[in-house]
Amino acid sequence: MAGDLFDDDFKNELSDVSVEIKRIHSLADGVARSISSGFRSALTDGKSLESVIVGVGRAFADMALKAAFKPLETLAGNALEGLFAGLNPSIIPHAKGGVIATPTYFPLGNNLGLAGEAGPEAIMPLARGPDGRLGVAGGGGGVHVTFNVTATDARSFAASEAEMSAMLLRAVRRGTRGS
Repeated sequence: MAGDLFDDDFKNELSDVSVEIKRIHSLADGVARSISSGFRSALTDGKSLESVIVGVGRAFADMALKAAFKPLETLAGNALEGLFAGLNPSIIPHAKGGVIATPTYFPLGNNLGLAGEAGPEAIMPLARGPDGRLGVAGGGGGVHVTFNVTATDARSFAASEAEMSAMLLRAVRRGTRGS
């Protein structure tokens, strides 16, 4: 419930802070190991205290340099990633449909398909209808049929009712056969 109080940007920043805290914790563990290892070596191997302190100093310097160069490493990595991303084609999802306006190759089984070679082509998601047939998803709303009847009076309008009904029935049957 408390997670709902903060927006995504704040959550991302907290995540970044958490990563940095873990990195600092890892650095502190490394320092502690270096110091322990140095003093252990001094006691067991008979090294001088001076050589132990020099070794610990080198370990500190190494960790400090790694920490100092981490932002530069990240910057260089992001720059290279951006460069290669610019050279590679982007992946554009078409789950909801779309248009291919230029010739585009795509995998098609064991072959290579080509779309958009003769102009813009549509990508339309498919779905099975209630009858089990495959059709365009979300398409096929209602069909609107308009009849314009010109009648001079109510009697002539009533006389054309049977003719209009027959025309409507024929239009519906044609539409049903075509789908």
